[in-house]
Amino acid sequence: MYVKTLHFFLPLLALLTSSSVPFSYGQNQENPLAISTLGPVSRLSHGSSHWKPSQIFNVDDFGAKGDGTDDRKAFNKTWNQACSSKGGVFLVPNRTYLLGPMNFTGPCKFSLLTLKIVGTIEASTEQSEYREDLWHWLVFVSVKNLRVEGGGTFDGKGKVWWKNSCSVINSLAVTFYDCKNLNVTNLRFKDGQRFHLFFDACVNVKAENILVTAPSNSPNTDGIHMRSTQHIHVMNSIIKTGDDCISIINGSTNVRATDITCGPGHGISIGSLGPNNTESKVYNVTVDTVTMLGTSNGVRIKSWQGGSGYGENIIFQNIAMYNVTNPIIIDQYYCDQKDPCPEQYSAVRISNVFYNNITGSSFSKVAVKINCSKTFECQGISMRDVNLVREGDGVVEASCNNVGLIKKGLVFPSCS
Repeated sequence: MYVKTLHFFLPLLALLTSSSVPFSYGQNQENPLAISTLGPVSRLSHGSSHWKPSQIFNVDDFGAKGDGTDDRKAFNKTWNQACSSKGGVFLVPNRTYLLGPMNFTGPCKFSLLTLKIVGTIEASTEQSEYREDLWHWLVFVSVKNLRVEGGGTFDGKGKVWWKNSCSVINSLAVTFYDCKNLNVTNLRFKDGQRFHLFFDACVNVKAENILVTAPSNSPNTDGIHMRSTQHIHVMNSIIKTGDDCISIINGSTNVRATDITCGPGHGISIGSLGPNNTESKVYNVTVDTVTMLGTSNGVRIKSWQGGSGYGENIIFQNIAMYNVTNPIIIDQYYCDQKDPCPEQYSAVRISNVFYNNITGSSFSKVAVKINCSKTFECQGISMRDVNLVREGDGVVEASCNNVGLIKKGLVFPSCS
């Protein structure tokens, strides 16, 4: 087992240490749905090298100390000036700044603004400061054409909160709400109180060269989470957390995640969908060119009984898995609670899901688990060139209920 594990990991370790770009595969041109769903985000005008900012707004010039005291007042003054200007750069220099929870609210006067973070922004660990809003740390609200970059770090200081799990705080590290034409690139996010980076009700988003890190045992520390967000592309990123590397929930459409390295963590998840008998809709999702390293799940779709809506037109392709506990999962009986979930008739419908060119090793015997609703079975589930083996010795198998599977090329293990 150890020899085989080294055989898998040594080439990857050499690659990851020599380049920031994750392991790459070629595009699969045979899938009719494998087209760009990014939409107009690639035409963001503020990405042009010809645009020159008119002014730099340095937080130090507005009173930021970077000495361990809370710098919210200085950051607020800086934001107000930058947002009301004719455009420019909000600069966070190469120092460490402490911030309690705060909002950066738009719309701004001029439609081109860059937030350049060179240093580190640390979260306050004073629990009393989060009493008014247990869900947010830093929130960017209703800002258009915002570029966030600089190579700096958002440090959520989550260790203080993890010991209490979610009983004290449900805080999200960095949230973008109702933002349009958003570019988040070349940044680090570490030790989030809960989620690290959250896109909520945003349109036209590009997140690129993102590094997310948190211990494997940190609770609910999803790397990149999205809800009700349209036309989003997450690319060229490394995510190592205690929960989902990327999680996609209700209202998210035209989503692409490409060139991602994930692990440790819980893999890439769509859902959970339909909690508490709600309606969820997720469609047009492409996950392409991903390396999974020792994750508890690989690619997963999960929904609660009693929900409604649909998850459809979903592509998982060109994925390498190494020692992944549950490589492929569809679970329409998801139940994340102590008490058993009651049997219910309604379900979120799952259809048109494609698994193409997925290879690697499974830590568990059951490498493929497809457990669909008795009343609304999964439809249009297709596997092409799927080959999973057992990590170490043994044989893998598939467990499938209420699904009609379409198979092309080599598919192993396969539903009977």
